[in-house]
Amino acid sequence: MSDKTNNELINYDEYHMNILERVKYSAIAMAGVYLLCMLFYNNHIIAVILSFIGLLYPKYKKPQLIKKRKKELRLQFKEAIYALSSSLGAGKSIESAFKSVLSDLRILYPETDTYIILEFEYIVRKIEMNETIEDAIQDFASRASIDDITNFSNVFITAKRTGGNIISIIRYTSNVISEKIEIQNEIEVLVSSKQFEQRILSLLVPGIIIYLQMSSPGYLDVMYSTLTGRILMTVCLILFAVSYRVGKKMTDIEV
Repeated sequence: MSDKTNNELINYDEYHMNILERVKYSAIAMAGVYLLCMLFYNNHIIAVILSFIGLLYPKYKKPQLIKKRKKELRLQFKEAIYALSSSLGAGKSIESAFKSVLSDLRILYPETDTYIILEFEYIVRKIEMNETIEDAIQDFASRASIDDITNFSNVFITAKRTGGNIISIIRYTSNVISEKIEIQNEIEVLVSSKQFEQRILSLLVPGIIIYLQMSSPGYLDVMYSTLTGRILMTVCLILFAVSYRVGKKMTDIEV
């Protein structure tokens, strides 16, 4: 789940693919480009040459993986802040509460490389080394670069240093984050339906070509065997790629 080593903390705005991931995403993209080019050109040599465009896909995939990882961390943080509120409400000190939350998270998430567990292990280590909890939380927030975590960090640090009611602040923050995530989930459900429609529409052009090839063999031969036909198919392929990209941009709404 994590791309972190034992001695390195995660910067959630970056994603470092390992060799296996690069090979996997490149292979998937190359296969997709090859099949698409076979539909538009019906020529193995052209399809193989153009399939190398798929080697660029890992770079395109990185922002998606970063977004996915941040979403996972945000949901995990919601559970952590809720557990922290409960521990403080039970009368535990801040330091003891964080240690208790870590134990709860290990039960909730069995995988040892779960992002929130790694972060709370880091915070607890800082506590055990007699370092300030504020610095550990601030460092976590700066690396996470997620509004909910940044807001919690700012409020927590201010309350800790000014002697504010930590329990009330964390409970309020927990409720706000939970409500915000619920609203985001509802929006994502609505957006996902539009994204599904966009995927269906993107398959329309390849679907028509496949239908013509199966129902009327030889009907598209002129498009594959003449210079004019190949130019037209190239234009169609470019328009298809542009329309797919534009459609994806329109439905890729940040929530």
